[in-house]
Amino acid sequence: MIDRIYTKKTTINVPIEQLFAWHARNGAIQRLTPPWAPLKLISRVGNGIDKGVRVRFQMRLFKIPMVWEAEHVDYQENVLFQDHQTKGPFGKWVHTHLFHAQGKNSSVMEDRVAYKLPLGFLSLPFYNHAKKELARVFDYRHRVLKHDLEQRADKVKKQRILISGASGTIGSILVPFLRTCGHEVICLVRNCSNLADDELYWDPYNGVLDIEKAGPIDGVINLNGADISRGKWTDRQKQLIIDSRVKPTALLAEKISKMVDPPSIFISSSAIGLYGDGEDRVIDEKETVGNSFISSVCDQWETASLTAEAAGIRTVQLRIGVVLTPAGGALARMMLPFSLGLGTRLSHGNQYMSWISMDDALSGILHILENQAIHGPVNLTAPHPVTNKEFTRSLGRVFSRPAFFVIPRWVAVGLWGDMGKETLLTSARVVPEKLLKNGFVFEHSELIPALKDMLGR
Repeated sequence: MIDRIYTKKTTINVPIEQLFAWHARNGAIQRLTPPWAPLKLISRVGNGIDKGVRVRFQMRLFKIPMVWEAEHVDYQENVLFQDHQTKGPFGKWVHTHLFHAQGKNSSVMEDRVAYKLPLGFLSLPFYNHAKKELARVFDYRHRVLKHDLEQRADKVKKQRILISGASGTIGSILVPFLRTCGHEVICLVRNCSNLADDELYWDPYNGVLDIEKAGPIDGVINLNGADISRGKWTDRQKQLIIDSRVKPTALLAEKISKMVDPPSIFISSSAIGLYGDGEDRVIDEKETVGNSFISSVCDQWETASLTAEAAGIRTVQLRIGVVLTPAGGALARMMLPFSLGLGTRLSHGNQYMSWISMDDALSGILHILENQAIHGPVNLTAPHPVTNKEFTRSLGRVFSRPAFFVIPRWVAVGLWGDMGKETLLTSARVVPEKLLKNGFVFEHSELIPALKDMLGR
């Protein structure tokens, strides 16, 4: 059978040298991987995009785990690089990345894929689906590439940033984003064996962190915290929720405060759960602490960061809403039922959900790093929160499926107890007043466009 060819071209308003060099940066592959794609980089041999580089990905196809291996077989600076599959799900896969100058400050990115599906003529019925999936993937890649290069990459002073929680839902996407923007990132890890050059060991539960080993640090981003949204909250689970937030934050704040040359900023995560049930009232950063368990957790979490503030370090408590990404969190758990037409409203559905796209969450954090005027509590949410009823209807619409099922309040409380009350049934109509007042421009201020971009639909 002949090769099938898929091609995608996009004009990007940067010099061709910058466009080409961006692809060689640490984190470029992860940054361009769509959040819905079941693909995870597990190893790389070689540097950047040089000829001879070999990469291995872990992936799932029809829920079956497998490894996809590729090798870079051609490299011409500012012209092209090419990789091909050496092991994986395709009968053939040759991906040529082509770069075309279009004047001094503009370029055309062209991705050209020559591919075959396995099983020969038996695969013929699946080529149309494969073409659609390639379009989803490369539409996302080109949108991200264009936005990052035109709006973010190399637009700010390079910083060395220490990050905790780098393997979490936000951290695992934030790290490659910061690196491809031009920053250097050091990740705190809890396994002391085989440390990479960009890793530093710590044990926050036993107070272990030799912060000076990290060298000069410009900023610290703290993203620690056990998942609060799985199962009922037992007394043991509640203590874990508290300890996983307060202990790492307190240790980081203490250690950076005692550094000979401390970082200029400490961004410590928190959550909009601090506000408790706000019903339908609009909530900004001046709102007081609520009276729920999660409110108390967030209050302790934020208080633990104040040691850094007292030492003169610009400290930000990042009150994060529902981050929309199919890579984890609430949206990841909703995808299967909604895609099957089993989307469900929670109770009356009038409780507000304060959401933010992953793209805007990343850009918001970068904006805070860059803007000296921002300190204290910052709501990391989109400007237009929606009710659960509207969210359910919108997600069903994006999947082109009905969403008319309802989980009554008594069922939610019976299934999930206090967790259900405080995370699923509580109303939080939160607005990002500080971000807006400090010039941040949201890429996704409306829900449906955000869902479509995050889900590739």
